[in-house]
Amino acid sequence: MPDPAPKTAGRPAASPRGGLAPLDMKPHAIKVACSNCNLRELCMPLGLNAQEMSRIDELVDTRRKVKRGTTLFHDGDKFTSLYAIRTGFFKTCVASNDGRDQVTGFQMAGEIVGLDGIVNDRHTCNAIALEDAEVCVMPFERIEELSREVGALQHHMHRIMSREIVRENGVMLLLGSMRAEERLAAFLLNLTQRLHARGFSARELVLRMTREEIGSYLGLKLETVSRTFSRFSEDGIVEVRQRHIRILDSAALQRIATPPACQ
Repeated sequence: MPDPAPKTAGRPAASPRGGLAPLDMKPHAIKVACSNCNLRELCMPLGLNAQEMSRIDELVDTRRKVKRGTTLFHDGDKFTSLYAIRTGFFKTCVASNDGRDQVTGFQMAGEIVGLDGIVNDRHTCNAIALEDAEVCVMPFERIEELSREVGALQHHMHRIMSREIVRENGVMLLLGSMRAEERLAAFLLNLTQRLHARGFSARELVLRMTREEIGSYLGLKLETVSRTFSRFSEDGIVEVRQRHIRILDSAALQRIATPPACQ
């Protein structure tokens, strides 16, 4: 029997009871509980006992649907909640001095957005859906209250914030010292690793962001991104069909992303 076709990114997540969550359901019609969510191991702490899990189930206020191209929160909005992405992709961006959007990150199912608002009680970026998405709304006051009762939740929040610091340091390294092909290789490897952790193929993905958005994030011009994709394709490292990417030689991609001086 042939192997099943690889699971590629971008399909709606299955509902906890099987099948796909209906797109027309109202937030109040969906049972909001972390304990029966198939992404709980990605965005919630592990090893909770039944009592702690029951308390964590009180964390999510509601679920909110965000249409492609619309904004979850704007730069300057009052900070009230964190958002756990249940389905879909987002980008975060800020306005540069010349008025253009500077992409600061891409977020996917199982990740949390909104951490930027903690420091000053105001969001400092825009979060925009790259496809139809759904998020779990977690009021921050409730997170703080439960963190005092459930030590694992407090530790988990610290880990999420630490991961953001590490991510930002990685972006600074990309922008400060890597050549164009190294930046794009590192970006593709990071994206496939994150998707693989969610059960998707480690070698195939559908880009939900445009090449222009990738260039904005990596500090590259659109033409440079397109030219680098073409070079990878000519060298037999990846196969590119518009937004569908298939990695043919992950070892070569890893060598490009980790030059000898950094090994």
